[in-house]
Amino acid sequence: MSDLAKLSGPSVPPASGGPAKQLVILLHGVGADGDDLISLADYWGTLLPDAEFISPNAPDPCDMSPYGFQWFSLLDRSMPALTEGVKRVAPVIDAFIDSALAERGLMADKLALVGFSQGTMTSLYVALRRSDSVAAVLGYSGSLLAPELLATEIKSRPPVLLVHGDADQVVPPRSLPAAQSILQSVGVPVEVEVRPGLGHGIDQEGLTRGGFFLKRALLG
Repeated sequence: MSDLAKLSGPSVPPASGGPAKQLVILLHGVGADGDDLISLADYWGTLLPDAEFISPNAPDPCDMSPYGFQWFSLLDRSMPALTEGVKRVAPVIDAFIDSALAERGLMADKLALVGFSQGTMTSLYVALRRSDSVAAVLGYSGSLLAPELLATEIKSRPPVLLVHGDADQVVPPRSLPAAQSILQSVGVPVEVEVRPGLGHGIDQEGLTRGGFFLKRALLG
């Protein structure tokens, strides 16, 4: 895995022009990079004018394509292999979060994690195991890894919104109710949005719902 110092990517400063009062960290999907999600700042900047958006590249080059990065390998998609992969990268993301918050003088309750696909899997794994709870997790087209470990490993319960297309052929739509059930069972406040006819992606309605969820979580 690459050195932590190399975990970086594009960022967008607060639309207000002032210092960041909130922070949104965007975790991309496998085979993509930070540029893939940073444009979400354009959609949400008016709702969160004092928020800075950061979209780091995952630490490892994607091993399934000549482009992009990955948070962990998907060559072996067995649950033990996926769990081991996300466990391995979690400390890197935790350290990145801690550093980003410290640099801006912010506490964890001013941070939201947003993920797409593998980024959602990673965001959920990391956020639920942090002792200092983030403000929210917004996950698109993802799933909950290591559900059997959550009851004993969970340390915080930030509000979660999961959005998934019912025509997703990459991450099965059944991942959504499965994650919802597990999260509810351990006391995590979770909302879900199923997008009819949507494949593995994010649509306008999902962006709108996600933006208002982030506003509610970060601004109260």
